[in-house]
Amino acid sequence: MTRDPDDLRAAFRVQAVNCATLGSPFMAQLWSPFMAQLCNLLADQLQPDTALTRRMFNWAGDLTPGGESVPLRVCAALHALRLEDRVDLADVYPPYSVGDIRFWKAIKHALVIEADFINAFIESPPQTNEVRRSAALIAAGHWLGARFNLPMVTSELGASAGLNLNWDRYAMVAQGQKLGAPDPILTLHPDWDGPLPPGTTPQVVERAGVDLNPLDPHRDSLRLRAYLWPDQPERMALTTAALAPARMPDKGDAIDWLEPRLARPRDGYLHLIYHTIAWQYFPPAVQARGAALINAAGLRASDTAPLAWLAMEGDDKTPGAALTLRIWPGDGTPIQLGRVDFHGRWIRWTAP
Repeated sequence: MTRDPDDLRAAFRVQAVNCATLGSPFMAQLWSPFMAQLCNLLADQLQPDTALTRRMFNWAGDLTPGGESVPLRVCAALHALRLEDRVDLADVYPPYSVGDIRFWKAIKHALVIEADFINAFIESPPQTNEVRRSAALIAAGHWLGARFNLPMVTSELGASAGLNLNWDRYAMVAQGQKLGAPDPILTLHPDWDGPLPPGTTPQVVERAGVDLNPLDPHRDSLRLRAYLWPDQPERMALTTAALAPARMPDKGDAIDWLEPRLARPRDGYLHLIYHTIAWQYFPPAVQARGAALINAAGLRASDTAPLAWLAMEGDDKTPGAALTLRIWPGDGTPIQLGRVDFHGRWIRWTAP
């Protein structure tokens, strides 16, 4: 297959814009100037003159950021090389900032001498596990702890490498107050707007998660860290801290996996089902089956065995994602807890 070379160049330029402008609505800041520079350089300088670059230019599928994200795959492969010190990129990657000529010379060298590594790396689609989304889980956990005053059993759908399975072991500082674990593995600092949730600390006694393609937080740690942007050291530090105690989720279809977990109410426990930027990628038929399964389980819930369904997912509104909660016993009417940045950098809390 031969396609228009401008397709790849346009995809890198779109990714550059995304990297440069996805800032918090509360802070006028660049998201990643380094990534914007790298993507623009690749758009301007890449040529289909090697086997590797010809593969990129003639990518068979949707190579755009909204499809198979070839630009992010390539940038992550280069970051993996930097993290492993496989090629001399240290002087052109953060904390350093260099001009385009010097930067491109180093990148071009890496594309040639590590072509086999990059070719293998970009074979797999991007997959991340954004631990900062746990800020929303901590806040919702406090709200649920105050509402039910019961220990929790949790089930995460689309758990990736399982970093957010441990949300109750993390802490969050909002408006100068600390929520979450008293002795946390890590502490999150989202920009917070709105009232704080109740101070009741949630207690998780059993946790499990599932993913179609789960990552091992230890064996796959390079891939997970490589998809973090190199000029975000705080994000790297948080992910590294979360990787150490994490365990790999179960592999399987989310709804097939969830069905036996909902087969019987958990007397004396609140069962919390949750997902963060995952449900929206389930096929419509899977979404419909999952919603029906959860609603049916809600009909069996009781005051001593309640059920909660927490969703942090994109919708047709902006900014960020909707944070929505349904609880049973009751009619499962959605409760709008607020809105959350897709990467957990800010929270607008509006819960009743």
